[in-house]
Amino acid sequence: MAGLFEGKQGLITGVFNKQSIAWAIAERVMNEGGVCGFTHMPDKPDDTRKKNEGRLTKLIDGNPSAKFVIPMDVTKDEHIAAVAEKTKSEFGKIDFVLHSIAFAPPEDLRGETVATSRDGFKLAMEISAYSLLALSNAVRPLLNPDASILTLTYYGGEKMVQGYNVMGVCKAALDSCVKYLAYELGADSIRVNALSAGPMQTISGRGAGVDDMLKLYEGMAPLNRNVTHEEAGKSGAFLLSDMSSGVTGEILHLDCGYNVMGSPGRMVEKHKGL
Repeated sequence: MAGLFEGKQGLITGVFNKQSIAWAIAERVMNEGGVCGFTHMPDKPDDTRKKNEGRLTKLIDGNPSAKFVIPMDVTKDEHIAAVAEKTKSEFGKIDFVLHSIAFAPPEDLRGETVATSRDGFKLAMEISAYSLLALSNAVRPLLNPDASILTLTYYGGEKMVQGYNVMGVCKAALDSCVKYLAYELGADSIRVNALSAGPMQTISGRGAGVDDMLKLYEGMAPLNRNVTHEEAGKSGAFLLSDMSSGVTGEILHLDCGYNVMGSPGRMVEKHKGL
């Protein structure tokens, strides 16, 4: 029986390690027959160990569905262009793109949103939101009709989430980018969506204080639990596949229902005194 992505090929960005949501999605895509090219954060010139590249190559080593690895700094147009050119030379045309890129300077992320520095705001917005526009524009000529672009967002872009700070502002911009891209690329039958997963044990999650958030979500969500990496992989693969062929401009909440709650619900009974 052919897999969901049999005969499909595409680009995966933002895999940092095996806990990355991007890796959960990429792994699912490859297990379903998809062929992927990967990007990673460039290593520093003095890093002889090439830690960023090494982490990624270790994950995909020996996997015939992983065709190439290339560095990409999304603040540099020439890097994005090089990724598009590499993708074209390896695949010609592609069927999916996963955008999983976000960053804010730690000193700005930890501080109050109102105190965000001008330079920190510009950098966070450039990497976390504008990069989706820039990457989509660069690979647009390579996208087959009915191709799918997926980015990763978070509920902090829709509502205030304490501690998410300037990244919440960036995610709000990213969510808006999804809608405008869905309209503009829809003329070419290209779909653009976002996956909004609940808190997970990832590098970015730990930076946002994920342990407290996991307890909150478990207590408030209708399903009384947190989402898993496997679920993120399945939901991301769904949005990248033909199974979601009529879906575009959407933010799919993968949070066990947390986003529908307007009150603490059963958490009151479970955690009296908090």
